[in-house]
Amino acid sequence: MKRAQDLVSRQDLPKTADVAQRLNWLRAGVLGANDGIVSVAAIVVGVAGATAASGPILTAGMAGLVGGAISMALGEYVSVSSQSDSQKAMIAQKRRNLQERPEQNLAGLARIYRDKGLSSSTAALVAHELTAHDALEAHLAAELNLDQDDVVSPWHAAFASAIAFTLGAILPMLAIFLPPAGLRVPVTFLAVLAALGITGWVGAAIGGGSRGRAAARVVIGGALALAATFAIGSMLGAAGLVAAG
Repeated sequence: MKRAQDLVSRQDLPKTADVAQRLNWLRAGVLGANDGIVSVAAIVVGVAGATAASGPILTAGMAGLVGGAISMALGEYVSVSSQSDSQKAMIAQKRRNLQERPEQNLAGLARIYRDKGLSSSTAALVAHELTAHDALEAHLAAELNLDQDDVVSPWHAAFASAIAFTLGAILPMLAIFLPPAGLRVPVTFLAVLAALGITGWVGAAIGGGSRGRAAARVVIGGALALAATFAIGSMLGAAGLVAAG
């Protein structure tokens, strides 16, 4: 007879969850880069609409980059800290529960596998062997789809978010400064919209959505943001509120 562990595909969940978590991190990185592209591009294009002077454009762009990266990191840290605290609390509660009521938990684990289609005898054998191997791991995987070694780190999430935002923000900064002054805005528009199309396509590919539709959405949204900030900057420059440089 096969060992009980071989009969339960549920024990593959930590691996499946790990893959899913990596995909989520990758998707979050793409979205963070997308935010960096749009927000910093909107800032530098808006300032470029008001003045051709490099100093104000550089100052505004760097302020947007640094402030945006810190804001993204802080938001991610707070969000993931809440998730991490919740996971740790669930693990601690389950550990106490196993110590206080081992027999009830063993019966509950067997019931989970019976509900998944195993016979009563096979479910009892599976529950017994998995509990003997690692009771906490068995219950976390079966009941909560959670691995105690995969509790999310808020610091890792914060750094990853800040880095993704910064990498995205570098593109509009380069696009606005590398071309001649007369070509800064159109080159930035083209570079940013192309990059947004790529990030939209990649994000949809990771999430399993429509790639073309997702790319079109972010490109249209990015174009509207750039057009709006450039128009506002141009109006402020024309009104004399900003030195034309």
